[in-house]
Amino acid sequence: MVDLVESLRSRLANGDALPAERQLADELGVKRHQLRNALKVLRDEGELESPRGRSEGQSRRNGEILAGHTNVLEVIELRLALEPFLARLAAVRATPVEISRIERAATTSPGADRGSTDLAFHRAVAAASGNALAADIYQIIRRVGSDIRLHVQQPVPHCPDRIRQRDREHQAIAQAIRNRAPDLAETAMREHLIRVREQIMARMVPGSQSN
Repeated sequence: MVDLVESLRSRLANGDALPAERQLADELGVKRHQLRNALKVLRDEGELESPRGRSEGQSRRNGEILAGHTNVLEVIELRLALEPFLARLAAVRATPVEISRIERAATTSPGADRGSTDLAFHRAVAAASGNALAADIYQIIRRVGSDIRLHVQQPVPHCPDRIRQRDREHQAIAQAIRNRAPDLAETAMREHLIRVREQIMARMVPGSQSN
């Protein structure tokens, strides 16, 4: 079950749209009831939206179109404009269950995919904001940001110190939400994303901002 959940997380972190349940089960070589249980884990953790009758394929195509007209710095600028607000709302509106999800996602488990863990945390905060439209906009932003065309050209080295620092930043956001401190939650999220932007800029090479 753990391996199956991690496999699905990796797909979502890469911006991959999940195919129909039968096809996905065949691709992964698992029984459909096993797949349903894994999908339920992701939904319970706030990492996967429940179906709302809209086309996931259309959402993916929209993300691909947007990715062709932007760059990685524009994505992080928009995240800076939106996510501190979502953290503020989460500090006011999050349910106890949602707060627990945020706190669990704030720490990277040993062996876990770092990208999937980061995405799970930010998705959990967005879901806990209580603003469905803003949370959906956030999902689109992350889908656009996951497009390979927007990746900086220098690879991201595996850095345990950076992962620990990121976890501390996530934990500070989670603690502010737990304490119902909207000002602190907003500030902590903004400071975290400013550091993310600095890291992106440090890895960029000439021409990487162009489409």
